[in-house]
Amino acid sequence: MKSITSIDKFKEGESIQGFYLCFEKHIRHNRNGDLYIDLRLRDKSGSINAKIWDNVKVLNQKFESGDPVAISGDVESFMERPHLIIKKINRASVQYYGRYGYDPSLIVPSSNFNASDMWKSIVRIIKSINSNYLRRLVSIIYKDNKEVLMTHPATINLHYNFRSGFLEHTLSMAKIAENLIKHYNVDRDLLLAGIFLHDIGKIVEISSDLESNYSDKGKFIGHTMLGRDIVRNTLKKIKNFPKDTQTKLEHIIISEEAKYASDNKIAPKIPESLLLLLIKNIDSKMNLFSMTLDKSYDDGNWTDSHNFFRTSLFKGNDDKK
Repeated sequence: MKSITSIDKFKEGESIQGFYLCFEKHIRHNRNGDLYIDLRLRDKSGSINAKIWDNVKVLNQKFESGDPVAISGDVESFMERPHLIIKKINRASVQYYGRYGYDPSLIVPSSNFNASDMWKSIVRIIKSINSNYLRRLVSIIYKDNKEVLMTHPATINLHYNFRSGFLEHTLSMAKIAENLIKHYNVDRDLLLAGIFLHDIGKIVEISSDLESNYSDKGKFIGHTMLGRDIVRNTLKKIKNFPKDTQTKLEHIIISEEAKYASDNKIAPKIPESLLLLLIKNIDSKMNLFSMTLDKSYDDGNWTDSHNFFRTSLFKGNDDKK
């Protein structure tokens, strides 16, 4: 087996071999009515569209969406972007492909920051919350769910959509908040507790293994209500938790994705909920901007316009090098 090629190294006209995660798979018909397989692949370096045109019925039996796969194929260009034409594909496992270099860590996009270090930073901030009630609430929830939180993504397809993305996003928001709390004279304890808990329902909403997807509860209920349920269930362990604080915290959780409109009953109604909403918007958009630049395959100083922002983004140039 020749050397493994990561997706960010794909170049038009080259034949590649490597290990990837198939996170989308669709059986389709071409204009002549013949079957082909349309799929998307991912590794730590990025993602790419791929097609299987030949031997479709046989190759279709060898893998499913969500599987790690061993692939050989040719890189072509479609709509000015790299596209992989697959010649061979098999489900990958350490047992059968470990001797060829397969490791699950190769195919799972991960935070650039160490998860253990981020956890320690988060714990330090939680310990700095002055309110005994809020500090205990956040501490219990984070300790009870540490194993999941250490690797969970923040989203499936948007900001921080990688291993340990939840921790990175939450820690980033907390750091931004620390710089704004005094300026806007908001309740530090309530805002920080809201930051740590506003997305906690995502540990139920998103089922995360090699490939993240929505759970049934996530699709039916959504992470805001699931998060409020986690908080309410945990509060049963804390005697005499202030009812007004509970109400405000629950409001922060269920209003974190709300928009102001005449008929919106859950839009932010306290400064802490509004500030959290704005902090989240800043941090998520800046992360999406950075990921767009990092994943750009385009030559020159600009990305193409096929991205979240729907416009070309400036990547910089070599003038300062």
